[in-house]
Amino acid sequence: MIEHDGTIDEFLSRHADEVEEAVRKAAAQEIMPRWRRLAAHEIDQKTGPHDLVTDADREAERYLTGALGALLPGSVVVGEEAVHADPATYDAVRGDAPVWIVDPVDGTRQFVHGDTGFCTLVALAHRGVLLASWTYAPARDQCATAVRGRGAFLDGERLFAGVPEPGRDLRVATSHPDFTTDEEKRVLRALDVPGVAPRPCGSAGLEYLAVARGELDGTVFGWEAAWDHAAGLLLVEEAGGTQLTVTGEPFRTAGGNALPFTAARDAATARRIVALLSGTAA
Repeated sequence: MIEHDGTIDEFLSRHADEVEEAVRKAAAQEIMPRWRRLAAHEIDQKTGPHDLVTDADREAERYLTGALGALLPGSVVVGEEAVHADPATYDAVRGDAPVWIVDPVDGTRQFVHGDTGFCTLVALAHRGVLLASWTYAPARDQCATAVRGRGAFLDGERLFAGVPEPGRDLRVATSHPDFTTDEEKRVLRALDVPGVAPRPCGSAGLEYLAVARGELDGTVFGWEAAWDHAAGLLLVEEAGGTQLTVTGEPFRTAGGNALPFTAARDAATARRIVALLSGTAA
């Protein structure tokens, strides 16, 4: 068993580029050849008409499961499609082994529609601590990376989330209405106030990237599936941003969070969003 001491840090120092290469190869071999070329039989529904999965999702996850496991012996992979097939595999997120958290195609609906707004998300965590992340948008040829304590980067350029401009409405991406309950919609309506400009989110990974780049002031999500959030949360944190749940506690990748939660460019913005959502805003 690999311990979370210098061993994983050493692994990241030596092999982070190889992880990025594996992510890029998965996209090149399994995702992009199917983009805008999907046949009807390559698209399925999971829980409903808005929750789609394609052969690109399945094959890219299969590729990454093999490649990432081989790069870090003793690690395990928790992928969205594997968990859909066997929910018990999600327990590894809370286990003792280093865990790769994988969303092979984040933004599958956009991918199916031929849009560019999708990405592949990979994060490495150990005992609940996010250690590294990769966010790759192949149709846009953008790759964002983060290693805990070493900063966040987009195509080699350092990312700084910064702070919102004074006097401008907060730009906030929220859980998409197609994936929210009536109660969740009611909570999100608390953001429909002067000074806040909410909009439905697209790919969660790309929304986190927008926060890390300072193009979006915050996000609000009402679900906690690790594959959607792990990579982006570390990216935002390493860019100088922060995150909070609706009760003011940090978001835990292992689950059990009070929802919804926010990731924001700075602490003041996160507190303002949480205050609105919880009904405690002055």
